[in-house]
Amino acid sequence: MPTTTDALFAYLDSLSIPHRTVEHPPLFTVEESQDLRGDIPGGHSKNLFVKDKKSRLFLITAREDARLDLKAVHTAIGGSGRVSFGSGELLEEVWGVKPGSVTPFGAINDTEGRVTVVLEKALMAFDPVNFHPLRNTATTAIAPADLIRFLTATGHPPLVTDLPLAAEA
Repeated sequence: MPTTTDALFAYLDSLSIPHRTVEHPPLFTVEESQDLRGDIPGGHSKNLFVKDKKSRLFLITAREDARLDLKAVHTAIGGSGRVSFGSGELLEEVWGVKPGSVTPFGAINDTEGRVTVVLEKALMAFDPVNFHPLRNTATTAIAPADLIRFLTATGHPPLVTDLPLAAEA
């Protein structure tokens, strides 16, 4: 059974990680998030649940406006061949969240360590960084170093790297 938002917050508290959460209507896309979030400071993200040719799973977390080159991203993340999106069913099974609620906080549900978490270096330059707390009806702010500490504590030490961007059209 997936972890609840309250259990996530209790886990962050047990790690002495400060966090702040703002409730809002459900948000399913970056565009909706930009329109409805109001004035939540810090970096905002998009989160891509992908798999490579060997079915290795990755969560790629990047700036919301980063135009990633999905044909080349495998080279930066250590993937075997081009990546493709994982299904909603696989996302729920492994990461414990529904499509539209993808977040690095899902690491708390991946007790088998099946997913490699990749954080875009440019996103991690913001303080705080903001993510859904396992549901898309809230946004939780956390310091970048604390996000790394959380991920490491869940057995998901992240790869923090530059990601290839798509050429402008």
